[in-house]
Amino acid sequence: MSRRLYVATKNAGKLRELREILGAYGWTAEAFDGYADVVEGTASYAENAALKARALRAALDAAGRREPALGDDSGLEVAALGGRPGVLSARYGGDGATWGERRRLLLAETSAAVAPDGGRSARAARFVCALHYVAADGAETSVLSDFPGFVGREERGDGGFSYDAIFELDDGRTFAELSEAEKNAISHRARAVAALLEALR
Repeated sequence: MSRRLYVATKNAGKLRELREILGAYGWTAEAFDGYADVVEGTASYAENAALKARALRAALDAAGRREPALGDDSGLEVAALGGRPGVLSARYGGDGATWGERRRLLLAETSAAVAPDGGRSARAARFVCALHYVAADGAETSVLSDFPGFVGREERGDGGFSYDAIFELDDGRTFAELSEAEKNAISHRARAVAALLEALR
């Protein structure tokens, strides 16, 4: 089985994390210039990850490349918001919103949905990651993992990307306050990679 794969993403932060996480298992992850972002659906992470992986596999085939393709779709689910933004995490606040605008909107909506005397548990949330792997021969494998935490009351930390600066762990730190190595050892994406590689054995 190949130890090299291509990732279906234009997100530099996601690619960097997958390179680091997969690298710890001896895999090499790369972007492919011929990949074009797909139009994502609104139904599930698994469907979107599969759409991306299959589109990348087709682009690799067209270029005569025989390495596997990996699709990733992830999002943040806030219990007080009924699981939103969920699969629409990257489109929360509208297609033109910046990540800073999305984080501020999510903080405001969460605070509005939680009672003033609500404890930390009222701000429960989880990051979810779906991975879909398409081997060079077309065989497909998919996994889904998550990581529980809380929505903070403000942004903290300079690391990470997307909602990391407002996602708190049990110890009170946000993902953005962790080093890359710390986050990549425990995150939803790390759990999904571990599950995928176990499934591929």
